[in-house]
Amino acid sequence: MLTIKTINDNPEAVIKKLAKKHFDGKEIIYKVLGEDKRRRDIQTELDGLLADVNAKSKSIGALMKEGKKDEAENLRSFVQEVKGRIQVLEADLKDAEVQVQEMLVLIPNLPADEVPEGRVAEDNVEIKTGGTIPDLGDEALPHWDLAKKYDLIDFELGVKISGAGFPVYKGKGARLQRALINYFLDKARDAGYLEIQPPYVVNAASGYGTGNLPDKEGQMYHATLDDLYLIPTAEIPVTNIYRDVILEEKDLPIKNTAYSACFRREAGSYGKDVRGLNRLHQFDKVEIVRIDTPEHSYESLKEMVSHVESLVTELGLPWRILRLCGGDMSFTSALTFDFEVFSAAQKRWLEVSSVSNFESFQANRLKCRYRNTDKKTQLVHTLNGSALALPRIVAALLENNQKSDGIHIPKVLIPYTGFDIID
Repeated sequence: MLTIKTINDNPEAVIKKLAKKHFDGKEIIYKVLGEDKRRRDIQTELDGLLADVNAKSKSIGALMKEGKKDEAENLRSFVQEVKGRIQVLEADLKDAEVQVQEMLVLIPNLPADEVPEGRVAEDNVEIKTGGTIPDLGDEALPHWDLAKKYDLIDFELGVKISGAGFPVYKGKGARLQRALINYFLDKARDAGYLEIQPPYVVNAASGYGTGNLPDKEGQMYHATLDDLYLIPTAEIPVTNIYRDVILEEKDLPIKNTAYSACFRREAGSYGKDVRGLNRLHQFDKVEIVRIDTPEHSYESLKEMVSHVESLVTELGLPWRILRLCGGDMSFTSALTFDFEVFSAAQKRWLEVSSVSNFESFQANRLKCRYRNTDKKTQLVHTLNGSALALPRIVAALLENNQKSDGIHIPKVLIPYTGFDIID
């Protein structure tokens, strides 16, 4: 959530930046400014009346001691009348504050200056590539056929148990999943991240804190009886550890990692690009989350991007990094880098990670601050990234490593799988 100070300082600059995200902010920005001015005017009058009542209340006691009963009673009547006005102002102030908050939560984060112009994914900018795309020929099988051939994943059984988008992993397929989770967690711990095991359901306040509510409530599974939400990413519970917390500058950056199952409704998803593991309602992911000072957050972002790059490189996958354009960015992000790996049998790029800096947008919702060396508090910057999401990694590993004798496992995973080939 943008701070009201950011909007008040330069509303035209805010409107211009929002336009890069293809958000027409002119009307709502000026509504916010108008309501905030009403709030400040009410606060000014209220503060004056409270000070006046306090002073006159003290005078009543002094007049009574001096035997000036009539003057004291007249003053008391005046104070009671003013208190009635104060009650009205307090109600008006609360209403103005609510109105401002309800509008602020509808405004996206401002994109960083380096975010490219553009509306759709095709406008994203490729900034780096790595690995070699294998030439498997026209006989290569897509991962859903490989999963069936080697009895690794049963999509039909998942439909029977839960519905489409809930696959059942079996045998070496299940072991490959577990191997990847452990490998990603170990790599994150080696990079200095503290491992967290978070809850898989969160309350509405947590969803609000990271900006998933109210923006993405249609994509989150909602347990209405308990008013809890299944998490679409471990980012939500891990970041909310620091909701309503004041941190010390010496303790920053904070670096956490977590594995979780993730649940997404993916409403409106259909077509060939959602087949197999390409798009699921439940999937596994290892997340990295960082909290840092505004001065160092973009250095943290670079480190996170480098960490994800090392993972896809060690897995031997062909990859590329995209800087997302304004129109393809999330509601909460200031700058996002997407990682994609190439699926040799499908002959297409698959997104496997987004690494983002939210600057102070989430922190303002979370009320997460840090105390600097001057003992002053200010909002932190929050960042997160997938390191990594499993389904499309598994899809690319199966497809890209298929040989005549089976599917070969990348060397870095063999200590985790306990086998080097799926045959």
